[in-house]
Amino acid sequence: MDLKKKAGAVREAAYLLSTTGSDQRNRALEKIAEALAENRVEIIQANRADLERGERQGLPAPLYKRLKFDEGKLQDAIEGIKSLIGLKDPIGDTSLARELDQGLELYRVSCPIGVIGIIFESRPDALVQISTLCLKSGNGVILKGGSEARETNRVLTRIIREASSGAGIPGDWICGLETREGVEAMLVLDDCIDLIIPRGSNSFVRYIMDHTRIPVMGHADGICHCYVDEDADVKMAVHITSDSKTQYVAVCNALETLLVHRDIAHLFLPELKRVMDEKGVTLLGCPKTCQIISVGAATEEDWGTEYLDLRLSVKVVENRDEAVRHINTYGSGHTDVIVTSSRDAAADFLARVDSGNVFWNCSTRFSDGYRYGFGAEVGISTGKLHARGPVGLEGLVTYKYKLLGTGQVVADYAERRKSFTHAPLNRDCPV
Repeated sequence: MDLKKKAGAVREAAYLLSTTGSDQRNRALEKIAEALAENRVEIIQANRADLERGERQGLPAPLYKRLKFDEGKLQDAIEGIKSLIGLKDPIGDTSLARELDQGLELYRVSCPIGVIGIIFESRPDALVQISTLCLKSGNGVILKGGSEARETNRVLTRIIREASSGAGIPGDWICGLETREGVEAMLVLDDCIDLIIPRGSNSFVRYIMDHTRIPVMGHADGICHCYVDEDADVKMAVHITSDSKTQYVAVCNALETLLVHRDIAHLFLPELKRVMDEKGVTLLGCPKTCQIISVGAATEEDWGTEYLDLRLSVKVVENRDEAVRHINTYGSGHTDVIVTSSRDAAADFLARVDSGNVFWNCSTRFSDGYRYGFGAEVGISTGKLHARGPVGLEGLVTYKYKLLGTGQVVADYAERRKSFTHAPLNRDCPV
């Protein structure tokens, strides 16, 4: 079956999926969680085959770390599904209710987007998160994961499809693609696919945008910053920086650039270097940084680089204004942090930094749909339309207007035999 036919089948299944009730979709999620646990040996064996192939092919260390799907990551994925089950159904939520005239009622009600095409990196756990979020929100999904995870993704897709079918969900709601040609074919299916979510570099996201008429929700680079302000607690700042950089380096919410106020640099940077040396992190600094601690010189290119590795660029800035300008110039709109004891400084920073996630006194690694309580995420959107930041269930639904009448026609209002009242209603849509 060619992709056009597959996408058409996904669309038909998505129509049926959109009419299912919350209980049925939650039952399907329960069966998926059970099936993943029951088939853990097969899943891990498939992942081991991907890892061995990646090792033979010299897969870069950051990609290798993302590819690994061991017992711990599988259990995290299962727990994520259980968390997702407990969330409110995103379909059928009434966000506006208004009586236009007696017997003429307008409602704005949430509904699935339809069919979502997602191109994601070599992270098998992302496949589980993405597919279950789409199921919970009533959307069909076409998945194209990184070729490095081919065996793992194939097994996971089959398990998820079979388990959801066992709960009465039409099996064609999920479709997995394995070849690069599948991406190109996906981009022209604007009659079947309603939204594309590419996860990857800025250049990759731009390529997708430039080669499709389908709306794109872009997830660009994760060039995340931490700014240590002049009155920051040094111990706290070192702890937050260390976690942001080293807790898991191969992800988009890991810290890549550290900015330090000049008045605290002499106290903070030596402590930072001691901890980073212990963690095996290579520091690259601006000239002022290099005068304070012994590190390699950072280049202009470093400020715009997403390392996804144990490397961190460091710059000493004159003040908060320079820090904000630097972030808005070199950042990717992902996640940026200020460490300060001043509420006013934090409020100013959070207001002026133009990113989807702005934090005060906490690690960049909190920028995650699961940690936000969304159950999981399909990605981080660095755009500003429809959804921004971690995209969970709310980002996977749109809305429709439902107008319920009792025989009204526009002519009566145009010819002034009737007039609108536009009175608010305090109830959900009844149909």
